[in-house]
Amino acid sequence: MTAREEILGRIRAAIGNEPPGVRPADAVPTPAQSAAPRAYLRSHAGPEVTELFAERVADYRAVVGRVAAADVPAAIASAAADLGLAAIVVAPGFPPSWLPAPGPVMLLADDPPLSVADLDRCGAALTTAALGIAVTGTIVLDAGAGQGRRALTLVPDVHLCVLRADQIEPDVPDALARLDPGRPLTFISGPSATSDIELQRVEGVHGPRTLHVIIAEGDGVGAVLPVVRQL
Repeated sequence: MTAREEILGRIRAAIGNEPPGVRPADAVPTPAQSAAPRAYLRSHAGPEVTELFAERVADYRAVVGRVAAADVPAAIASAAADLGLAAIVVAPGFPPSWLPAPGPVMLLADDPPLSVADLDRCGAALTTAALGIAVTGTIVLDAGAGQGRRALTLVPDVHLCVLRADQIEPDVPDALARLDPGRPLTFISGPSATSDIELQRVEGVHGPRTLHVIIAEGDGVGAVLPVVRQL
């Protein structure tokens, strides 16, 4: 058996879709291995998980704000004004009561899906998230309600993301324990950026140039229920 065959065999064994009878004998953990103590530090986060998450998100040159859940619509409207947005495309399933009142910014539905050209003209996408990771300052999308398809958070130049404080996990192991590996997972740590060219940081190359995260704390949501308009 070649090294390549051995590696692929172990991968098949780990994900459980190998043909019958080809599972390597040593791929199954022994009782002693399963019972081995796991004394390593599981999380590097302290008790102030939300504060740490906000700090780490800001470290990536993203904008982050902490507001009461009832003030989410006002926070979105304020972010749109600060960014000079004319239109925002809203992910299907985004809580209607979190949307700002009708105003100068047009809210567009992505159901049915908009074309790439239409997404590009929108300038910003508004989504929720599956969860956040405090230690790494990461938001995770799994295409659930309010998160939209991947193109929605890749094409527009701005990504506005709202998540509740109770969705923030301390560290990566805690987040992975809550995520479904069968779903399309996208881990986002700050705006899209690269330093491939002469080690000069350039933002917006592979995705949004601007990431704005709003953390909703406490109970309650706004009462505004505007109609989302289609292009």
